[in-house]
Parts: sequence; C-alpha cells; structure tokens
Amino acid sequence: MRKVLCVEPVIFIYTFASSLTSPLVQQFIYRRLWEEEYNSTFISNSSATYCEQNKSSPTYIEQKEVQEKASVFNMQLDLTGAVPSLIVAFVVVANGDRQGRKRSLVLPSMGALIADICLTVISYFSLSLSILFAVAFITGLFGSMATFLGGGFAFIADVCHDEKQKTMRIAVVDLIFGVVSGLAGLLSGYFLRGTGFTWTFVTTSLLHVINIIYIIFFLEDTVGISEFQHQAPVSCKELLRETFSGVYMLFKMAPYKKRVLIIVLLFTFMTYLFTMVGGSSLFTLYELDEPLCWNEVYIGYGAAAFTSVSLTSFLGVYLFSKCLKDIYIVFIGIFSYIGGMVMAAFAKTTLLMFLVRVPSLLCFMPIPVLRSMLSKVVLTGEQGAVFACIACLEVVTGTISLSVFNILYAATVAWFSGFSFLLSAGLCLIPLSVLCWLLCTSWNGEDLALLVPEEVSSIESTDS
Repeated sequence: MRKVLCVEPVIFIYTFASSLTSPLVQQFIYRRLWEEEYNSTFISNSSATYCEQNKSSPTYIEQKEVQEKASVFNMQLDLTGAVPSLIVAFVVVANGDRQGRKRSLVLPSMGALIADICLTVISYFSLSLSILFAVAFITGLFGSMATFLGGGFAFIADVCHDEKQKTMRIAVVDLIFGVVSGLAGLLSGYFLRGTGFTWTFVTTSLLHVINIIYIIFFLEDTVGISEFQHQAPVSCKELLRETFSGVYMLFKMAPYKKRVLIIVLLFTFMTYLFTMVGGSSLFTLYELDEPLCWNEVYIGYGAAAFTSVSLTSFLGVYLFSKCLKDIYIVFIGIFSYIGGMVMAAFAKTTLLMFLVRVPSLLCFMPIPVLRSMLSKVVLTGEQGAVFACIACLEVVTGTISLSVFNILYAATVAWFSGFSFLLSAGLCLIPLSVLCWLLCTSWNGEDLALLVPEEVSSIESTDS
C-alpha cells in the first residue's frame, strides 16, 4: 500500500473533534454544577439561556456562584492533565528526530479517543464530575494537544526545504486549526440541541478512530528508522540521555547570538501565548453570564466567528510576508489582539460581542510566524528539539494561563467580569517590549541580520 506525506487531514480531523468537544465540556460542567448545587434542572430555550439579571435576586447570586465554581473546576481539570502531558510532549516530540513523527500524532489521538469514550459514559449514566480528573490525567499521559501540534509542525518542517514555503505551510496549518475550530464551535450548539451531550461525544470518538486508522496505515513518516532502534534495548539512563541530548545540544553547541535569538523568540512566543490563551478561554463563561446570557447556539456562533479571524490572519501572513520582515508581522498581530480584548471587556450586547472579532482579525498572526522564525533558526536535525521546546512551553504556558485567568475571573466576576480581558491586553506589553528591545539593541551592526532568520547561517559562520 502506497503511503502519503499529507498530514493536513490528520490535523483537520483531530482539531475538529477536539474543538467540537471543548465548548461542550465547559457547558456540561456548568449545567451539572448548577443541577447538583441547587437541585434544579438547568433551563435553556431557543433565544437564550435562562439568566437572571436582577442583582437583588437570590437566583442572581446563585448564578454568580456557579460561574465561580465552574471557573475553578475548569482550572483544576487543566492542571490535572498538564504535568503528564508536559513530560510526554517533551519526550515524544524531541525523540521524533530519530524515531519518527507518527507516534507524536497517534498517541494524542488515542488519548482523545479514550477521553471521549469516558465522557460518553459519564454523560449517559450521569456519573460524578470527579471522574473527569482521572480522564484528564489519562489523556495527559498520551500527550494531549501539545504533543500533537509539536509533532504536526515538525512533520511540516521536515517536508519543507524552502524558507518561504515553510512560513506559508505553518501558516496554513494554523489556518486549518482556526477555521476548523470555528466550524466545530458553530456546529457544537446544534449538535448539543439536536443529539445531546452523549451522542455528540460518540460522534467525536468515531472521528478519532478514523484519524488513528489514517495515521497508522496511510501516513508515511518523514523520518527513517534510526539505527539505534535495531540495537539491543538500552537502559533508562541511556534512554533519558538520548531524549534530552537533542535539546541540550541545541543550546550548548549553538553560537552565542543564535542561542540568545532562540531564547528571545521562545520567550516572546510564551508570553504572547499566555495572554491569548488566558483571555480567550474565558469567552464561554463570559457569554453564559449576564447581561449576554447566550445559549448553546449563540456560543457556537461566537466560536465560529474565530473562523474569519483565522482566515484574515492567514491572509495577513501571506500578504505581509511579501513586504515586511517577520518581526513586524508579529507586532501587528499583537496590537490586533489588544484591540479585541479591550473591546471585549466592555461588550454588554450580543452585537458588540460579535464585533469584538473585528479588531482581532489579525491576532493569530504572531503564533505561526514565531514558530516559523524558530524553525528557520535551527538546522534540519534540530527541528524535533525546537518543536519539543515549543510544545512544552505551550503546555506550561497554557496551563498556568488557564489557571491564573480562571482564578482571576472567579474573583472578579461579581464586580467586573471584563477585568480579565483588560489584564490580558495589558500583559501584551511584555512581548511587545521584548520585540522592541530586539529591534533597538545593536549587536555589533548585525542586529538586522538577527531579525532575518534566513541570514542566521552567516552569523553562525562568523562566530565559529
């Protein structure tokens, strides 16, 4: 059977299934907490979720308490799966340079399948929500989203040899991620209303089964089986040394300026991801609360609005890359995100909440561009190491960000629910400051070369 090097279908299916599940899990937790706390059925109709707006009403107080508890519960759930997924992402993606990329794709797909099966059982039999913590931990042991994305982007980097092509291919993957997330978010409300939680989770389970079959039987690996796999089994110490040697050598043997450039780009990536993940993760809870009081269909519309943001961000990368250096594209994307978050903090009507996406049209640009810049800086044999670093940073940053912003939202929702969005916008000053420093600092006249990844090779030759 002839195999293919097309990884995009794998990313499409995995993203669609995960994005279809994610908003439903938050709503499932919210409804179950409401029912368990007040022994009453959660009410939803065709226009809006039942939502008390009279601040003197006891129902309004109960509503805020459920908001706080749901926020804290989601934070605890994220923390449960973070540690194992961090370790697995680092080990599997870093070893991909020698053992191939397919395992970093198939393991998270298997973990997602197990999670969706468990969610089906919990929903169908109305089991305790505490089981979700065990599900999150097991999913983390299979690597979760970080391992999948790390392997996927490393796969793309392997098949691209032209630097411009690499930027565009990585941007295309981010476009797929954004468009499919929006499509799944749009459909999630209709799935929930038409089939309920249980059958929606069954549907996503079947999608992951299809993905696993494609990866195992139809996808060709970009990395050949290395010789050490045919040798006798090594000890745990040797295995760990092999695992961490790639990342260690990436920083140890690199010239000073290249090493600093990698660290600066990783820090910029981490700080921007922290603000974006934390701020955007609160949208569902914010939309369920008064005065918006959205139901599951409106929440799906809101998630689908990110489709246009992903598309415009991709078009922005495509157009701006023809006339601007990568670092300026990152600047534009960060300012776009700031505008959207400031607007979201004061959005009190449905129309205004949808219009939040207008200033945010280019907010996704920094993520693929920074990934591409990091990929261009390193050598071909170091792709797995650098994407392992990126994957680990995504896990750590995403987990800390979700925890911080969920706790902050729980503490501030009673007096100003938009405060977390303002904080997210303000924290963008950190990556902006780092990029400004990179632009303004003189490195013996070679600072411009540092900002153009294609010319890093010349820096290495002069340093060596």
